[in-house]
Amino acid sequence: MKKSACIIIFVWCTGLTCLARMVKAGKHQQYTVIQQAINACVAGDTVWVEAGVYHEKNIIINRPIVFTGDGFPVLDGEYKYEIISVKSNDVTVKGFKLIRSGVSSMEDIAGIKIYNTRNVFISGNIILDAFFGIYVQSGTNCTIENNQLRASSQTEQRSGNGIHCWKSDSLRIIGNTISGHRDGIYFEFVTNSVIWRNLSEHNIRYGLHFMFSHNDAYISNILRNNGAGVSVMFTHGVKMFNNFFEDNWGDGAFGLLLKEISDSYVIGNKFTNNTSGVFMEGATRIRVEKNEFKNNGWGMKIQASCMDNTITENNFFSNTFDIGTNGSLVLNKFDRNYWDKYEGYDLNKDNTGDIPFHLVSLFSVIVEKNPPAMMLFRSFMVSLLDKTERILPSLTPVNLKDDFPYMKPLRL
Repeated sequence: MKKSACIIIFVWCTGLTCLARMVKAGKHQQYTVIQQAINACVAGDTVWVEAGVYHEKNIIINRPIVFTGDGFPVLDGEYKYEIISVKSNDVTVKGFKLIRSGVSSMEDIAGIKIYNTRNVFISGNIILDAFFGIYVQSGTNCTIENNQLRASSQTEQRSGNGIHCWKSDSLRIIGNTISGHRDGIYFEFVTNSVIWRNLSEHNIRYGLHFMFSHNDAYISNILRNNGAGVSVMFTHGVKMFNNFFEDNWGDGAFGLLLKEISDSYVIGNKFTNNTSGVFMEGATRIRVEKNEFKNNGWGMKIQASCMDNTITENNFFSNTFDIGTNGSLVLNKFDRNYWDKYEGYDLNKDNTGDIPFHLVSLFSVIVEKNPPAMMLFRSFMVSLLDKTERILPSLTPVNLKDDFPYMKPLRL
């Protein structure tokens, strides 16, 4: 009986495979118009498009098919139209070059837009000069993988985001390269999703931008030379592991902004050459562990509105100021970090300093209140004041300290 059932299932699956067809589109194929080839398909078919340049108003995929290009066929939106609209579950789009989508301040026009569907796979496409590159609207279990997205807009008003995801769940954003957009990757009301191994650089505003997006993971991304780095706002359950935050300079810029977030992890990241490596405001129960802060203006800025955060086993190298704050109330824990400015001693040779390291210098407090005072940085008088303040604290928060600073950098 079991053997018969297995035979029936095998024959049924084989039958489905045999029914799937390849429908070809192109100047030398049966269908010269791509939309006509899609309309001729049934579920499970593949539409194969030969190399060439195509000017079609808007390609709508409204059935579960594989839509694939040979030699990167060019789909040109002529700065007027949305190029591909996916309106069916179980769709694959791969191997196309999409250029010049429409631009609109009233509509979110995209190179590829996914509408209220699930199980969509967008892979290996090149998207140039699109308003929004790839837009996921109410998508579930969708994958955006190994795409190249480049735009050249000069202002935020004339540019959308590279990969824009709204009100979605269980997304996978993997291995994409994004530059020249407003935000490289944007999440709003997106849950249980992963952003992994992407390169986001030279975007106008943020490399990554997340709002109201809970229980997501951001792993091994490179985020550099963006307007203001990465912003995570009004969110909980964030996991940020092994990312690179680099070269985000400018007034009000930072590597990573954590605003009104809670119960999250920032572990194993590198913050290099940013105005502020991490800027925390209204952050609660964040664990910042095994990160490297190097050559930043401020390693971390932690506002007085933050509480119950743990900063442990991090390396702080060559930052102008390691820690900055705007208040005297200490509600966060600093423990067992390496500080290259620590001048204490270790008599028992356990690699832990015998006296605490006071994290905030007097000059950083002055600069926080009077930014033009930065002109006096590295003067003899400032150095003397800072050393005096470390011995006899008066203006800096006395309890803002690391009681067990490491004498040598940690291997992270």
